[in-house]
Amino acid sequence: MEEKLKIEILFPEFCNLYGDISNMKYLKKCLPKATFIETAFDEEPCFVKEEVNFIYLGPMTESRQEKVIQKLQPYKERIKELIEKNVIFLITGNALEIFGDAIETEDGNKIEALGIFHLHAKRDMLHRHNSIFIGTWEEIKVVGFKSQFTFSYGENSNNYFAKVEKGVGINKETNLEGIQENNFIGTYLIGPILILNPYLTKKLIEKMGIKEPKLAFEEDTIAAYKQRLKEFQSL
Repeated sequence: MEEKLKIEILFPEFCNLYGDISNMKYLKKCLPKATFIETAFDEEPCFVKEEVNFIYLGPMTESRQEKVIQKLQPYKERIKELIEKNVIFLITGNALEIFGDAIETEDGNKIEALGIFHLHAKRDMLHRHNSIFIGTWEEIKVVGFKSQFTFSYGENSNNYFAKVEKGVGINKETNLEGIQENNFIGTYLIGPILILNPYLTKKLIEKMGIKEPKLAFEEDTIAAYKQRLKEFQSL
């Protein structure tokens, strides 16, 4: 089954702002027989004409966001179709905002986004928010980090990714983080969240049809996760 899996990494040449490509490097070690496709920005995404099991898009500079929106706009209906088909999407950092309605800049201008989810983001480039995060996703504790100039606003009570235990949600006024629609997960969490969260990684691999997956460096990653969770809870 593993050798039939197809995982697409979108625009890794610049959607890797916080080293988030480490998520895919780790997944490759967990699924060495799967096919990984790295789609450059000047290429047509594989998902447009082929069936894929997993799509990854990481964070980028604010100036790149508009270009990525323009790149993906022709494929909006295909993306919605894949979400409905339960294809796994892992969208991290400010890449989440690309799938919302709009991104508002400091001067009040709005960049129209894909409009797949009804969230709108507001930028404040003079104030960066940094924090740690603990939340619950499908009864699993998720840990991570946030570093962002934007927050998102809108109703996500019926399709949030994780309920916050420590930290903030999509903005400072909510304890609901990110978006989950079927197997689409969009979260402001950054960095190697698949390495930091082995139980989440196991669950995602199971959703691709692999029963009882064995992670790369499983014992070490679980031990590190438990220690990090304990430390975060004590802060």
